[in-house]
Amino acid sequence: MSNSADGTPVATARTTEEAVADYQAKLHEFEELRRGVENFFRLRPALNQRPFPLIHSIKSRVKDPKHLAEKIRRKKERDGTIVTVDNLYSEITDLCGVRVMHLHQSQFPRIHEEIKEKVESGDWTLAEAPIAYSWDPEASEFYGNQLGFRVKIKESYYTSIHYLVKPRPDGYLCCEVQVRTLFEEAWGEIDHAINYPDKTKSVACREQLKVLAKLVSTGTRLAEAIFTVHDNEKQSNP
Repeated sequence: MSNSADGTPVATARTTEEAVADYQAKLHEFEELRRGVENFFRLRPALNQRPFPLIHSIKSRVKDPKHLAEKIRRKKERDGTIVTVDNLYSEITDLCGVRVMHLHQSQFPRIHEEIKEKVESGDWTLAEAPIAYSWDPEASEFYGNQLGFRVKIKESYYTSIHYLVKPRPDGYLCCEVQVRTLFEEAWGEIDHAINYPDKTKSVACREQLKVLAKLVSTGTRLAEAIFTVHDNEKQSNP
């Protein structure tokens, strides 16, 4: 890394190359972590009881080194953060990611309890308190006041629950776990196609994505109501 005239560090190509090279050397460790976290959700008996498991589907990945280099560049352009080998693993926490999808909101507390149990057993540690990203007031009430999550609102109307899990508190390995409904996943995939790696400049697309987020919220509520009626009728007519 070089310094500007006033002594401020300046990111160079070498800085990025060194950070990416360090990650690439550790890629197999992140892959092992990805498999372990995914298998927890895929194999945990309480989450996969038939005929109606809590987990509908799972996606996972480790970040492509080329995509990491692009993210480091965007991070510097966006907020001036200079990523080096020394701060790579604290600044970039989604090098390993697992996404867990479920059908309706009332399934989430049970999924959360299984994650808590995994943490309390000492197998995982949380790098930070989990965050509920939600723009919806009712959902924010549910996650914030009822479940005690930190609730954050993103201008894009992004909705998901985020955990940062680590095998050990002092290690560099970290996996971002996202938990969301299938409706929220559909919105997320459309938003990703439009806004990644660079955000769309189309005002119309941005506004339509917000409208879609409201439709997704309605769909999530309707799915919840359907399952509530279904479960009540099953109890009344065993």
